Amino acid sequence: MAKVAFLGLGVMGYPMAGHLQAAGHEVTVYNRTANKAEAWVAQHGGAMATTPREAAQGADFVMACVGNDDDLRMVCTGEDGAFSGMSNGATFVDHTTVSAMVTRELYEVGQTKGIAFVDAPISGGQAGAENAVLSSMCGGDQAAYDAAEPIMQVYSKICRRIGDSGAGQMTKMCNQIAIAGLVQGLSEALHFAEKAGLDGRAVVEVISQGAAGSWQMANRYETMLDDHFEHGFAVDWMRKDLGICLDTANETGASLPVTALVDQFYKDVQKLGGGRWDTSSLIKRLRALD
Repeated sequence: MAKVAFLGLGVMGYPMAGHLQAAGHEVTVYNRTANKAEAWVAQHGGAMATTPREAAQGADFVMACVGNDDDLRMVCTGEDGAFSGMSNGATFVDHTTVSAMVTRELYEVGQTKGIAFVDAPISGGQAGAENAVLSSMCGGDQAAYDAAEPIMQVYSKICRRIGDSGAGQMTKMCNQIAIAGLVQGLSEALHFAEKAGLDGRAVVEVISQGAAGSWQMANRYETMLDDHFEHGFAVDWMRKDLGICLDTANETGASLPVTALVDQFYKDVQKLGGGRWDTSSLIKRLRALD
């Protein structure tokens, strides 16, 4: 069992930290809003800290799941950042979806302090975090990954090192690129079924068993048909992620025409007031065009 700090108790981090505590690890949590940390301790036990530095002191592993590049820099660096409290030889594991640029930047800072840094963005949504079946895609040094893998396995269905620092974030970009096209295609199929007067549930029952089947279809078609989007990964966060994908594509020379188009469709959803709706709300945009 290890001494673990967990920074960030959002819809993903809160249950992930809970799984670690339940597995027998000694967990100290930090959250920018202290009442969330207080609620976590009341539910799971463990301890809470008032700064990332305090949480990281004496920890073997520091896990983070925050919002964006700036949030990650804030919890890592500075006088109250986790790096200031971590011991030589400790490992920082970042589960946030951020740019590969900030990942490599913090990896290099960690190297100067004797701190290992693993980028390990996750996929599987809130349900995946709650049920401990996330996909963790990782980048960083092999030794650091090998040390951290048993910790990540507590809440992961699959955990794999893809390559050096930044490779995990690049893989998460592939994930979001694929999801964007899938959700738009599913939205169009269900919208077409509605316009054609078909029973959407019957349609999905048939096509989901063939080549059209996907996780999105299996887990989102009913709520899409019911016009219910108060769950899952929010449009605002998806646009943040797709922005990272498109910026990185410009740097690497990759062509992402469908991703760029779907990003604009999500912008339309935001204009409908759907920034906090689940990403499957792309169908709302099609219905709004009627």
